[in-house]
Order: sequence, then structure tokens, then C-alpha cells
Amino acid sequence: MDMTQTLPDVQYITRENGQRVGVVLAWEDFRSIQARLMDDPDLLIGLSEIELSALSDGVLAVEHQARLSALLERNRAQTLTVGEAKELDRYLEQIDSLNILKARARLTLQYLHQAEQVN
Repeated sequence: MDMTQTLPDVQYITRENGQRVGVVLAWEDFRSIQARLMDDPDLLIGLSEIELSALSDGVLAVEHQARLSALLERNRAQTLTVGEAKELDRYLEQIDSLNILKARARLTLQYLHQAEQVN
């Protein structure tokens, strides 16, 4: 996300000791910043909160987890065939992809909840 563009003038809410605790923006400026955030390619825009929650909680299916465990055990014992090694690599790539999607879903949920608090 590119936030190097000039931000609008802001007013700060400060405590008596000078510590900044908040920011006041004009509504139009806030919407402009919010629109730039919506361009974040990591956000999964278009999915409902229920879909995002389901995705963020997603796990590998039981039968796949069992097969993965068996392959990992055979890998530790150094008894994998070439085909099983490729199968294990595919599982690990799928798990990496699933974890990335789960993280993106959580990021999107966090963004949506923050936007709700502001609106």
C-alpha cells in the first residue's frame, strides 16, 4: 500500500501532557484515505464477514491431514518414494497458500471492524 502521497492537514487530540491520543480529519479527507486503503491488494474485498470468518478459520480436511502426517512420518524415516516426495511438496505448498489466504481474511476482517468503529 503506497501511503507516500501527501496527507491532508490534521488536528490532533492531545492530553494535558502533550501526548497525542487521536486525530481529527475532515470527512472528505477520511474518505479519501479510506479509498486508498481499499486499493490494498491483500484485502479480500467482496466477501461477506461470514465468508471471511469461515476462510480465516479454515483447516486442512481430516483425510488430507492424515495423509500429510503419514508422509511427514515417512519423510522423517527417510523412506519416501519420489512420488510421495512430490505429493508432500504439493501438500506443503497448499498449506502455505491456505495460510496466506487465512491471513488475508483476518486482515480484511480487522480492516472491516476498524471501519465500522469509525463509521
